[in-house]
Parts: sequence; C-alpha cells; structure tokens
Amino acid sequence: MIFIPQAQTDAWLLEDIAQGDLTTRALGISLRPGRMTFVHRDGGCVSGLAAATQMLHSLGLTVCTSFRDGEHAQPDRLLLTASGSAAALHQGWKAAQNIIEWSCGVSNEMASMLAILHKRHPNGHIACTRKTIPGTKLLATQAVLAAGGLIHRAGCGETILLFANHRRFVHDGHDWFGLISKLRQAAPEKKIVVEAETPEEALSALAAEPDVLQLDKFTPEQATDIAARASRLAPNCKLALTGGITRTSLERYLDCGITLFITSSPYYAPPADIQVRLGPDTAE
Repeated sequence: MIFIPQAQTDAWLLEDIAQGDLTTRALGISLRPGRMTFVHRDGGCVSGLAAATQMLHSLGLTVCTSFRDGEHAQPDRLLLTASGSAAALHQGWKAAQNIIEWSCGVSNEMASMLAILHKRHPNGHIACTRKTIPGTKLLATQAVLAAGGLIHRAGCGETILLFANHRRFVHDGHDWFGLISKLRQAAPEKKIVVEAETPEEALSALAAEPDVLQLDKFTPEQATDIAARASRLAPNCKLALTGGITRTSLERYLDCGITLFITSSPYYAPPADIQVRLGPDTAE
C-alpha cells in the first residue's frame, strides 16, 4: 500500500467542505445519526478505499470496509459503510465518492489490460508512466499497484532513461556507444534504459547493448522485426513497447515477441459507477 499522508486526505476533504454542508445546517439535521453506503454498481478491481476511509475517519465517522484495495468486487457489491452524524456524513460523501470512483476506474482498467496480456503471456508486465493527471500521483500509484501493474518511473530522478530530447543536447546524439558508456560510468548502480523512435534508431541502440530498449510508437510489424533481431544483437537487453498502448491496441501486439508494455492510458479510464446512499441510522 502506498502511504498517503493525513495532510493529503484532509486537503482533498477541504476542497469540498471548507465551510461545511450548508443544506444540512439549514435543515437542522446536522446532529441526527445516520449511515452511508458505497456500492460498486459495475464491479471490478477496487482501489481508493484506504484513502477514502482515512478521509472519513477525519470527520469522526465509523467506517467498515468489505474489500481491500486490489480485490475484485462483483457488480452491486457493498464496498464501504460509514456511520455518524448527518453533518459528517454529508461532508464526507462526495469527496470520498470522487476518490473511490476515480481510483477504481484506474485499477480496473489496469486489471483489464493485464487480463488480456496474461491470456497470452502469463509473465508479461504493464507499467504506468509518470504522466499522471496533476494532483493524482499518489492515488494513481496506489491504483496501478493494487491491480498488479508496475510503476515505470515515479519521477525523472529515479531511473536513467535516455530520450531523443536528451540526445539533441549532446554533440553526437547518434553515438549510442558513447552515450550509454557515459551513462554507465555516471550511474553505475542504475540500469540504462534508452528509447528509440524509429527502427533504424532501435538497431543502432541495440548494437550498444543497453539494459532496456523502449520502442516508441512502433507498429506491430516493426516491433516484431526488432524483437527478432534483438535476440542476436543484444540478447541481454529487455525490450519494451510504449506510445499508444491501450486496452484496445494491446491485442495487436501480443504476438510481436515483446511482453513489457508501458502506458499512461489507465489514468484516463472512465471512473467507476459507485452508488452512495445516506439515511437515518435504523437504530435511531
């Protein structure tokens, strides 16, 4: 589980409830005891429950979850219940719903992509990039990992990744041997990952034997050809495909000989449909 600070979940709450729920106050029902339920209408891989629980606890609510992040819920299954005052319930309602819906959307998309991949390649992997929606990195990371995905790079200071945008700043950006040698010398504890934008670049990069070669926006036919050549040119180099990898496009690459896919598409999946109902506590 990814650690999400209390200050962060409180900040998410404050985006919506800095002044409390005006309607609840105006009706004079703030102190009435009540109960709130969250139901996953469509079902799927669950995420966001830990963060939502932390938010609801901040409001003094008693929370009970039926699932843990990463588990799969059947349609119309109860995910979470919260009980406490009507004021607290109404303040936590939308903020928690937003967190759960968006997180479940991401985790279920990742789980769906992995299911497609694992039918053909049980040991294949899908990694998500650092191209998250601003402000969602912690939730996105939690959702991806909960579904069984990997994080490609948490940030630009975490790993070595040589892009064409780097190579344009050096004297000879096509000197793959020199660039990879320089990177190995400067960061000996890191794997050297490089990205190629054309088949010609990929073959030149392979000759220099990086640890990982990313093929950016390659067609299935181009990827198949590079994978066949890589086993001879750089047998210890891991190949990865990136650029335009989605649940729809993934099927076209399953026979290309590459089993590591890099994507940001789960971050933009439709949110899950989470039904929230509030009402008086039946014990009242």
